[in-house]
Amino acid sequence: MAAEVSNAGVPPIASPTPGLPGVGAGSGSALAPVAAGKVRLAAVVVLLTLVLGVAVLVSVSLGAYRLAVREMLAALFRGRTLSPMQHAILFQVRLPRVLASALVGAALSVSGLMFQGLFRNPMADPYIIGASGGAAVGACIGIVFLAQWSLLGFSATALLAFAGAVLTMFVVYGLARTRGRSSGVTLLLAGFAVGMMLSNSTYLFEIFDPNPATGGRIVSAWLRGVVGVPEWRQLAVAAAMLAAALVVAYPLMRRLNTLALGDEYAERLGVRVELARVGIVLVGSLLTALAVSLGGLISFAGLIVPHVTRLWLGPDHVRLLPVTALAGAIFLVVTDTAARTLFAPMEVPVGVVMVFVGGPFFLYLLRKNKREYSL
Repeated sequence: MAAEVSNAGVPPIASPTPGLPGVGAGSGSALAPVAAGKVRLAAVVVLLTLVLGVAVLVSVSLGAYRLAVREMLAALFRGRTLSPMQHAILFQVRLPRVLASALVGAALSVSGLMFQGLFRNPMADPYIIGASGGAAVGACIGIVFLAQWSLLGFSATALLAFAGAVLTMFVVYGLARTRGRSSGVTLLLAGFAVGMMLSNSTYLFEIFDPNPATGGRIVSAWLRGVVGVPEWRQLAVAAAMLAAALVVAYPLMRRLNTLALGDEYAERLGVRVELARVGIVLVGSLLTALAVSLGGLISFAGLIVPHVTRLWLGPDHVRLLPVTALAGAIFLVVTDTAARTLFAPMEVPVGVVMVFVGGPFFLYLLRKNKREYSL
């Protein structure tokens, strides 16, 4: 009787799983969802990679002069000789632009993912801490005063836009930092104020532009988002910067998962909250600056893509990182293709097309997914 009482309410010990000595059935069932999640993530990454490849090929083939996909593949992988005109269109115009749009889309989407996670707000976008204002001022300086200057294939407009975005980020962070710490609210307020002042200061360049007929139109187009045709050296540098940023961003994604539980809880788990916040702001701002230097100010890409991937895969930022980068590249390649082909021979800035595509799509998502989800 005593034995029956002492063992009452105690669950029986699970028998070991066959083939795994010392591992109970409970631990085996716990490992199964993890393995299934990794397989699913790998499948999604492979699928998106294939979709991106198809999108690039289709985009390169479309235009005033059509290039057959079969001929392009033969030229790229079999060494088939193209006509001089086909070679120039493929390697000097379309392929660099399409690859640049993919880089811009990936950079903006990952930056948006980081800022949405940092501020725990799905409405946050890559320009939230004023990087767009600094980039606009830098680009205006390059367009108005240094139009003929370039370095490593980067025009003065691209370089100064990059520098302006980075410098603005440091100014905003310095203003938001108090007693060695910063908060999401102060970063948002400081970024909004600085960004608005810088954005509106671009009007001064229109006043003092010695050639407003040309410079004003270029500034207007750049502020609305236009992916140019970069040199191959510029693409190589941009791709290397994006790859390095993604490598650095990977451990920060784990920090974002912990910060989602709150700063105090994260500190109890050993996370250096302020250092993690600095790293996220730095990498996110550099990605934004990279995107701005290649394509001007393009809205919605860094807002919609992280939102959709989070609804699709859940709140784990580690899993979201590669998926968001690939989805953002696909999204902008498709949108830029529409911008240069829908109204041919006239070309519409991709930022304008993004507003008309992204705005209604985002409102549709808000209406369809009324439930709240955690960051």
